[in-house]
Parts: sequence; structure tokens; C-alpha cells
Amino acid sequence: MLTTNFSSFPILTTDRLTLRQLSIDDQQSIFALRSDAEINKYLVRQTSRTIEDAIDFINKINDNIKKNNSMYWAITLTQTKTFVGAICLFDFSSEKKSCEIGYELMTNFQGQGIMKEAANKVIDYAFQVLQFQKIVAFTHKANQKSTKLLTTFNFIKSIVADKENPDFNIFTLLYSN
Repeated sequence: MLTTNFSSFPILTTDRLTLRQLSIDDQQSIFALRSDAEINKYLVRQTSRTIEDAIDFINKINDNIKKNNSMYWAITLTQTKTFVGAICLFDFSSEKKSCEIGYELMTNFQGQGIMKEAANKVIDYAFQVLQFQKIVAFTHKANQKSTKLLTTFNFIKSIVADKENPDFNIFTLLYSN
């Protein structure tokens, strides 16, 4: 893996998406995303209750990026600049040459291939630019959309459940040339 240095945050683009760094201007969108009961039912996290929670989250994320501990992209529609979700890489391991991927999409934008498009770009970035050899993902057993997305990219489901949270499956994608 290359030495991670995100002082110049990478903006990634696809045919219809722009993946960019979060800004404080995203507070309403982050609040909507992180307080959505439908999205949160598959995640183990504190639900955002106030705009201040969203602001704190944005500051925490950007602080982690400055420390080169993670990458977190806001997913936006390029033409309208509409915030539709987020995707991240974190839990970097130089020894294992691995990272973890996470993602979430506003419910009204699900089922449109947006996350597939964003994930494809981020997976490519993780392997080609950051030179990771393995990407790990954890998804709730009942989250069929997430499982389908991961298997689309040939992530392999572990036969062992997550020890910390047995309701989650572990998926792994290994780099292949």
C-alpha cells in the first residue's frame, strides 16, 4: 500500500456521479441520512437526533481524513449536485494490505444503480491507487440489497459470522490483475 496522504482529497467521478469530500454544507443531508430509520435498521450506530450530531459527524470524518485514517466520500448527482449517499474506506492495515468498505444511500435513490456505480469507482481506487490487496465488508444478514451489491463485485461471504455482532456477515474481495 502506498503511504496514505489525503491532504489533497481525491474527487472521483463516474458517468453520473461525483464523489467528493464532505463539507459542513452537507449537514442537512447527513442528518437526513443518519436519522433515517430504514437505513439505520441494518447498522449498529447512534442515530443522529439533531443537526449538531450531523455537524459533529462531519467534523469527525474530516478529522480522520486529515489523520489519513479513512476516506469518506459524499455521493452526489453530478448534474444537480444532489447529495444521495456516502461511501467510505477505513480500518486501513498496512500489514494485511487491506481496508474495509462501507456505504449508505438515501432511500429515495435506492434501486437506481447509484451505489453500484459509486462502489465500482471506490473499489478501483482502493486497489489501483491505494494498492490494497483485500477489501472487507460487513453487512447485516437481513440486508439483501447490500449482500447483492457485494456479490455483484465478487465479494466472497465468509463461512464464519462476525464474532462481535453475529447478525452480520463478513465479505471479502481480493485484488486480481
